[in-house]
Amino acid sequence: MVDVLITNGPWLIAIAAAFGFLMAWGIGANDVANAMGTSVGSNAITIKQAIIIAMIFEFAGAYLAGGEVTSTIRKGIIDSAYFVDSPELLVYGMISALLAAGIWLVVASALGWPVSTTHSIVGAIVGFAAVGVSADSVAWSKVLGIVGSWIITPAISGFIAFTIFQSVQKLIFNTDNPLENAKRYVPFYMALAGFVMSLVTIKKGLKHVGLHFTNVEAYSLAVVIAILVGIGGMIAIKRLKMSQSADRQTQFGNVEKVFAILMVVTACCMAFAHGSNDVANAIGPLAAVVSVVNSGGEIASKAELVWWILPLGAFGIVMGLAIFGKRVMQTIGKNITHLTPSRGFAAELAAASTVVIASGTGLPISTTQTLVGAVLGVGMARGIAAINIGVVRNIVVSWVVTLPAGAGLSIIFFFMIKGIFS
Repeated sequence: MVDVLITNGPWLIAIAAAFGFLMAWGIGANDVANAMGTSVGSNAITIKQAIIIAMIFEFAGAYLAGGEVTSTIRKGIIDSAYFVDSPELLVYGMISALLAAGIWLVVASALGWPVSTTHSIVGAIVGFAAVGVSADSVAWSKVLGIVGSWIITPAISGFIAFTIFQSVQKLIFNTDNPLENAKRYVPFYMALAGFVMSLVTIKKGLKHVGLHFTNVEAYSLAVVIAILVGIGGMIAIKRLKMSQSADRQTQFGNVEKVFAILMVVTACCMAFAHGSNDVANAIGPLAAVVSVVNSGGEIASKAELVWWILPLGAFGIVMGLAIFGKRVMQTIGKNITHLTPSRGFAAELAAASTVVIASGTGLPISTTQTLVGAVLGVGMARGIAAINIGVVRNIVVSWVVTLPAGAGLSIIFFFMIKGIFS
């Protein structure tokens, strides 16, 4: 059946590229909004500014750090040994997975549901492999790990966010002189943010550019950056002209302004780390199709990226965010709970910390669930009444539906594409 790949090769690659673009578009519309939602929701930046920041940093993350080589089958969810005799099935399957995940992400974004792009593509790949090829070809233990992460990830990030926010309340807001204490403690929060964000960028981003750090080097570099950020923060805050005699409300406002500046920095780092990490959800399956077709049916465990794949993914992400990103931003930033810059900062720092913990321990993680958990944690710190339970319920339902929706759609498309080409 390798003849199918030779005769229809260019067609298969063109279709895969179109669906890969759709998938990247969905990632931009849904996932990038997560990285930016807290900053926009807390009014630290406007939607327009968020889109510009995200365009620059997501594109940089995807293009610089998205990697020259990508694993053809994400996270080792299916076993490629089952496709050696019929490589065309892997090609049809990856094309249908991209289309299925892309459609689901566009639907979810239209409804304002923050779902996991990783889980969408994983569900789609599991679907076609289990039904179209063999149930044994799927690593079910890995799928179980993903289901477990629905509970573990939001719980970890929620707990960290709750703790950070409580500490900000105790050390700064609930004191007699919030402004003085902000000047004293905020540099430490800045240093902590510098540490976590540089660690995310080093661990998630730079390893693709060919900069490999050992753990010791990575942590040492992050500590140096943290100290520099802390010192810079101290100097910057000392320079701020704020009247000490102002009433508490004005002082709170001034403290929030300081956190708003921090939010912009964390948003940039989140966008860079996200671009480098999640662009693979769109380009991994596409790279698999291109490599199988171009090699005449050989299935490699890693695929070299053809020059046009990364820009296609990066451009798709940026387009999706600009055209459709508003709705999910609204859900994360405004609809779950009322965010101020200090709360948004606590949520974003917690999410980034969870990403670092997860990449260190190999937990399968979804940026979306991390952020939603963190926003919930901040809401909980103000009491359950501060949380919009209806919105949270919809979000959780959309997470649970993501795997079966991706799987169901990809099974249908798989048999359609197989029917057309064979």
